[in-house]
Amino acid sequence: MQEFQLIAKTFQGLEEVLAQELTELGFNEVQIGTRMVSFVGDLEAMYRANFCLRTAVRVLKPILSFKASTPDEVYDHVKAFDWSVLLRRGQTFSVDATVYSSEMRNSRFLTYRVKDAVVDKCLEAEGWRPNISLSNPDIRLNIHVSERDCTLSLDSSGESLHQRGYRVGSVEAPINEVMAAAMVKLSGWQADCDLIDPFCGSGTIAIEAALIARNIYPGVFRKKFGFESWPDFDPTLLSRIYEDDSQERPFSHRIYAYDLNRNAVATASDNAKSAGVADCIAFKQMNFQDFSQPKEKAVILTNPPYGERLSQGDTVGLYETIGQKLKHEFVGGDAWIICSREELFDAVGMRPSVRYALQNGALDCELRKYQVFDGSMKDFKKAGNFIKTDDERRHMNDQSRKFSRQSDFKKETRQPRPDTSNETEEEREQRLKYNFLRKFHEDFTRAGNQRRRTGASASKERTNYSADRKNKSADRKNKSADRKNYRQGNFNRPKGPSKGGRRTSSES
Repeated sequence: MQEFQLIAKTFQGLEEVLAQELTELGFNEVQIGTRMVSFVGDLEAMYRANFCLRTAVRVLKPILSFKASTPDEVYDHVKAFDWSVLLRRGQTFSVDATVYSSEMRNSRFLTYRVKDAVVDKCLEAEGWRPNISLSNPDIRLNIHVSERDCTLSLDSSGESLHQRGYRVGSVEAPINEVMAAAMVKLSGWQADCDLIDPFCGSGTIAIEAALIARNIYPGVFRKKFGFESWPDFDPTLLSRIYEDDSQERPFSHRIYAYDLNRNAVATASDNAKSAGVADCIAFKQMNFQDFSQPKEKAVILTNPPYGERLSQGDTVGLYETIGQKLKHEFVGGDAWIICSREELFDAVGMRPSVRYALQNGALDCELRKYQVFDGSMKDFKKAGNFIKTDDERRHMNDQSRKFSRQSDFKKETRQPRPDTSNETEEEREQRLKYNFLRKFHEDFTRAGNQRRRTGASASKERTNYSADRKNKSADRKNKSADRKNYRQGNFNRPKGPSKGGRRTSSES
């Protein structure tokens, strides 16, 4: 079969995980980009990528590359393409645009121009007009623009690959299936011990972990892929990939999924049954405050609530409880926690050994590893244990080099101190005014960042301050009432309790 370039899209921070997946599946020329990994393969490789990849959002097949500075130039290039080889009469299509360009900033207008080009070419060449369908198109196109470099691709996945097909129910704010699978892979869990998710929600992390442990590919639940509407679709080839279960394996350990919400536990159980892994997971309604030391070796991998459904005080208290339980009830284990707020990580009260910066939907998150052990770190290492694996150490070194490069870039681009020896009085006044405004802006930004970092403490202080004011106000009112009673001679009905803290019979 003829080979061609393919692009697997993913979330920011998961590029290396996806590249490792592609390498393990045997794909060639794997290269990491930003939120994508490119590779080379044939038709079977494209089918297998859609069927097997756990950390990819979609798989694109580039069909046209060109340079353009305006939407009209994009229109001309797209219209020149022979669309009769892809679009059959009566089929619908849609266009998605990703634009990083200083000259073409309106991605929606660019989408319209690509649609116009396809429709106009079909009308002129074959006399029929393809319709647009946003919900369920037969052909999905993606136009990617980086400055003047444009790439038009076919979307071979159709619906996003995170929509596995096994979910029959959901709860509020569920974690994405791709992110859950990536968390399992980043944790280094090799299905060689138990896994615990004490905040399971709809069970996504537990189910993805079970699928990885059994090596069941996520595509087995999909009803349709985008490439099934293409003219060169080979149903026999897809059936052969679908029916091959030789890679599946048994799982001898156990996955435990807990949640305080009874409905969430029921929903997670139903999803696990739909995915065919209910025998691997033990679901239970449980408050994390009741968590106790597991009898067998285990890894905790979880996505606790971080403020969307709990008040500020409740959330901070929850993370303080997590830290205390890990210290006293999870000695000898590794805990991986994903969260988007630094003050909640601070509430855990433990120092992470590894940190991964991830993009969970619209939230900038971190996945952190907490290694819990008795005694000092020196004794822990002397016993032959290690804090980081080789991959984790390499990742942290890469992060340090990236931070160093950013610091060097800031130093290189920093403006030199201006020469003020020959400046006029007006120039001096403008310079001083500018410096004052810049300093004011920096102080304002720094104060804002500090308030965000200490949001929990500030909220608690405001609550305590408000309570103190209310208490002082009540004391003033009581004293005023006591003075008034004293002047009026009403000694039998005091407003407050007696000195000993107990009321007299006349106060009852």
